[in-house]
Amino acid sequence: MFGKIHEECGVFGIFDPAKKINVTQTTYSGLYALQHRGQQSCGIAVNNNGMIYNHNDEGLLNEVFNEMILNYLKGNIAIGHVRYANSENKGRENNLPYVSKYTKGQIAVSYNGSLVGANEIRSNLEDSGAMFHTNSDAEIIAYMVSRERLKTVSTEQALINIMDRLTGAYSLVIMTPNKLIAARDPKGFRPLCMGSLGDAVIFASESCAIDAVGGKFIRDIQPGEVVAVTKDGVESFVEKCGQKTTSCIFEHIYFARPDSVIDGQSVHFARQEAGKCLAKRDKKNIADIVIGVPDSGIDAALGYAAESGIPYGIGLNKNRYIGRTFIQTAQGERENLVRLKLNPMPSVLKGKRVVVVDDSIVRGTTCAHLIELIRHAGATEVHFRISSPPFLNPCYFGTDIASRDKLIACRLTLEEIRKEIGADSLAYLEIEDLKQVVKDSNIEYCDACFTGNYPVKVPGEN
Repeated sequence: MFGKIHEECGVFGIFDPAKKINVTQTTYSGLYALQHRGQQSCGIAVNNNGMIYNHNDEGLLNEVFNEMILNYLKGNIAIGHVRYANSENKGRENNLPYVSKYTKGQIAVSYNGSLVGANEIRSNLEDSGAMFHTNSDAEIIAYMVSRERLKTVSTEQALINIMDRLTGAYSLVIMTPNKLIAARDPKGFRPLCMGSLGDAVIFASESCAIDAVGGKFIRDIQPGEVVAVTKDGVESFVEKCGQKTTSCIFEHIYFARPDSVIDGQSVHFARQEAGKCLAKRDKKNIADIVIGVPDSGIDAALGYAAESGIPYGIGLNKNRYIGRTFIQTAQGERENLVRLKLNPMPSVLKGKRVVVVDDSIVRGTTCAHLIELIRHAGATEVHFRISSPPFLNPCYFGTDIASRDKLIACRLTLEEIRKEIGADSLAYLEIEDLKQVVKDSNIEYCDACFTGNYPVKVPGEN
């Protein structure tokens, strides 16, 4: 929507052994805090005395759930999911959590990421007799865990045993009749953290979800770690830890909420640092005012203003009440959508040279319309600054970055892009500045969408 890159999804899980907390309502609230990670479908599965009940559908949380549904989903273990689906995985059958039943009981999976070579894994399993009903990687994981569980003493050990066969990104929560299990792939592509709420244990894609339910953040799940929660307590398994980590850098640039802390790095301060790096490479007298494109561009704009000494202003007002139904029915009217969502403020912009800070340029059409609106509001110059390097490569790890032929930076030079979008000047964040942006992170990051240096072998682009 509006020409932005999308993340695949967000996950949430809670186990309350004391049965004092409404885990369904807590999961609903936690997912609300993660709604930015996926707006196309959502779901909650709840364990009630060993039986798993699931409800999911297409839409936002307030469209899919009501009081009657939430009251129906009772239990003391729950997992939830918010989802953005790419073109290959749309359809109700792919909504999560995924729930299935096998000889050991039921299993439910919520999942964030993307398996590299998922089609090959699926094909090999089908050749051995497996049948799949969805296009979801979560179903592949559920099947592999269930089959391995028949040969092992526990579900967590079954998951550990198959991790070497799962290449790519997977932060997930798994619910069985008596356990809640969380795991993060050995590279740590996608975030996952743990918290507490009274006696309950919580897992979430971002720390902001733990804050939103009144919980206490404990720590990030380590890349490669598997954590199992039962009525007897919490057990951690780290056999698959210790590989070179490659957390997605775009979590800090765009995906995550600014009030989250991921792997020790404040998202808010990471974005401010990106803005400071942009300002250091500019002339001090380039503009009269700095504005940010809501929402992720605002923190970077604050950093740019602080470093450059140019005043920060609120030059764009965001309409937060455009529903997804409206967006879908007007998909072709991109210019009108930009105008409806972001309205420039002439009282702030008129007669000013303006630095506009945004998080990325994908195809270029959206920012071209935005710059036109800012000029129409009276800005005399518009200098566009991007708090990430140019997108030059597709992502295979759960980010909806288009193929190279749809990326404007693959088709045009910097000067050609500047002319295409109508800016007076254009600059991206430099690759070497990425380390400064996540300087407080305790793990390494993946920048393959900018550099093409993939941390694992990826298939050739179709």
